Amino acid sequence: MDNFFDALKMLGEENSVETEQLIEKVKSAMLKAAKRAYPHSEDRIRVEIDPSTKKFAMYIVQEIIDDEPIDENEINIEQAKLIDPNAVIGGTILKEIDISKLGRMAALSAKQSIKGDLREINRNQMLNKFEQKEHDCITVKVSQIEPGRGTVTVDYDGTELYLFRNEQIPNDSNIKINAIIKVYITGIVGKTKKPIVKISRTHKDLVKRLFEIEVPEIYDGTVEIKSISREAGSRTKIAVWSKDPNVDAVGACIGTKMSRITAVVNELSGEKIDIIPWSEKPEEFIARALAPADVLKTVITSAEEKNCTVVVPNNQLSLAIGNKGQNAKLAAKLTGYKIDIKPKTDTVTGETAPELSDDFVVPAAETPAEEVITEEKVAEILTDESSENAVEETAAEETAKTENLTESEE
Repeated sequence: MDNFFDALKMLGEENSVETEQLIEKVKSAMLKAAKRAYPHSEDRIRVEIDPSTKKFAMYIVQEIIDDEPIDENEINIEQAKLIDPNAVIGGTILKEIDISKLGRMAALSAKQSIKGDLREINRNQMLNKFEQKEHDCITVKVSQIEPGRGTVTVDYDGTELYLFRNEQIPNDSNIKINAIIKVYITGIVGKTKKPIVKISRTHKDLVKRLFEIEVPEIYDGTVEIKSISREAGSRTKIAVWSKDPNVDAVGACIGTKMSRITAVVNELSGEKIDIIPWSEKPEEFIARALAPADVLKTVITSAEEKNCTVVVPNNQLSLAIGNKGQNAKLAAKLTGYKIDIKPKTDTVTGETAPELSDDFVVPAAETPAEEVITEEKVAEILTDESSENAVEETAAEETAKTENLTESEE
């Protein structure tokens, strides 16, 4: 019987189930099995499991009579007194059931019942642990890396989760066992059966959650993330806006000496991040989104279909488009507009880009490149010997430009 209680304890530890809860499930399963073996004693069967005394027994409650018993639910008074000298007619006595004689089918039924109960317990535990964290960021520990398929097994509070290769950013190949990383819970599937928690490091909202962690102004709602576009492992553009005119949204995301943005970049294994000041004017927003390229003019060619044309200096056409069109694609995703980028002068025909209506034009002077904090600018400031002064000067310039822009709009 010691083996039973040892197995019970191990089963509880493997499934993170309290022993008392597991005992109740075993009792229920054994009752079902005994009722199959003793169908006429359905309401008279008792199960006793006590880990402290290591007692596991099953009984039938027999009624004491003075006649010949007609089934196992009755016992003659003379036989009852052999078991309990204080037995009296009309009373009851417990007859122990030989568990080994319940039969193979009863044992299989009990086993299946216990398995079903454990699945239900695990399902509820999984949902209780992760349902409130769906679409949120959690910190996990890498416990295993599968060499062939590249699947990373991570541990979160005793629960194993799987980070598949297609949900990893390219530099995650350098992750080591026992590393602490952050993942985004994209969803929970199979909630009514066997829940599976899906996690990702490529989802764009991971970047949003990381900034919420690092930037108090975003967490408390003062600074709002308006949109995000991302090519995981390569580059992310994030548009921010401040509800408080006294709070610089871009500066808040950068932090003192680039501390906040650096923390996010490090968590994403060096992924480049461009922080864009959001604008309610689409022309202005589009121009800023194409940073680090300068934009000479922007025109909305179709507001309904969200099409626009952007004119850039000849020497910045490739910069505006980006490697394999990355910069243009990210800007398009960030703004929601299809962007047609044209050089100021066509290199083939020599024609100058036509003048665009002033109603839709945003001169480059209104969207200076220094308003947008790109990875290149971060690196430049960090490598400057007087980085602290550079940050302060940049912040001061940003504040002054914002005030001048506000005054001009008024």
